[in-house]
Amino acid sequence: MDETDFKILKILQKKARIPNVEVARKIGMAPSAILERIKKLEAKGIIDGYEVRLNPGRFHRDMIAFVYITVDNPSCINLTGEEIAQFDEIQEVHYLSGIDCLMVKLRASDSKNLEEILSTKIASIKAVKSMKTCIVLSSFKETSRIPLSMNY
Repeated sequence: MDETDFKILKILQKKARIPNVEVARKIGMAPSAILERIKKLEAKGIIDGYEVRLNPGRFHRDMIAFVYITVDNPSCINLTGEEIAQFDEIQEVHYLSGIDCLMVKLRASDSKNLEEILSTKIASIKAVKSMKTCIVLSSFKETSRIPLSMNY
């Protein structure tokens, strides 16, 4: 990857639906060259995909909760994480070091919906031993953008 690739990636992270012609204009290259570079970045797995960011409030998913999940046996972590990841309300699942648990980020419509997710979905998984839930009061930043520099 060169400096031009990084410029393309920075532009696409801000606005994935930007037309190639506009990317080409910003970088000073031909649109066909930009398209070729983007296809190469996709083929190499550098660009993993494209997603639309929806407004959670429009879909009654204003509540964010982080759930720390302890499992009965550490050997069940991967299987449990994969099972939890299948629920639509779950946005992220992470295996944490030091405390042998999973941290899950989920979105719910309200406390009743959160209770339902915790009690009927997550708690129904056999390996789940305990859960600790933290409800987000407000968010100051939420992004999936990755800081980019030539020093990777």
